[in-house]
Amino acid sequence: MTPTTDTTTDTATDTTTHTETDTATATLDLGPQALVVARLVAGVPDERLTGRTPCPGYPVRNLLGHLAGLAVAFRDAGRKDLGATTDTSPEAALPDIGPGWREELPRVLDELAAAWRDPAAWTGKTRAGGIDLPGEVAGAVVADELVIHGWDLARATGQPYTPDPAALHASYTFLRAAADDSDRGDGIFGPVVAVPGDAPLLDRAVGLSGRDPGWTP
Repeated sequence: MTPTTDTTTDTATDTTTHTETDTATATLDLGPQALVVARLVAGVPDERLTGRTPCPGYPVRNLLGHLAGLAVAFRDAGRKDLGATTDTSPEAALPDIGPGWREELPRVLDELAAAWRDPAAWTGKTRAGGIDLPGEVAGAVVADELVIHGWDLARATGQPYTPDPAALHASYTFLRAAADDSDRGDGIFGPVVAVPGDAPLLDRAVGLSGRDPGWTP
């Protein structure tokens, strides 16, 4: 499979600041990207559930389980409904899917998007994965999770992938700021993979997430 071709207009730069990160996500509707991921979920054949993904140690079924868990956690974080779903680290156990995952995952993705359409979700403090976060930072994190894990799922299952342009821009901005803040230039998920500066924005976001844009199963 060749690297993903992305036609999104690139308005991000390598001089992104945290202020720009906040501005980029403050009015972001996560619905379009959640729908993109839900469509990818619907396209996963059963025989691919044990296949490799760009996430080491996470076959497709575990990536789907992670998506379900983060959708619930960040749904509740957006609602400020703090408790077991927002306090548990994603590393506490290997995520997996249940028998009703094909219906459950699209539902919780829709609930996630609805929660973050409330402007109150982007203000004040909240919590996800057991970490306290400002609302706008949590929103940036979930936008990035949906974009990058959408790419993971598409690559692992051989599906085309065109993320929502606004969510992609927010993801790139968030990842670029994280790498710029690192003393070693690493991203929040590990060493950044070098990608040409004129590469599509999606490829550059994927590289900042520590993944190779040319990855194939």
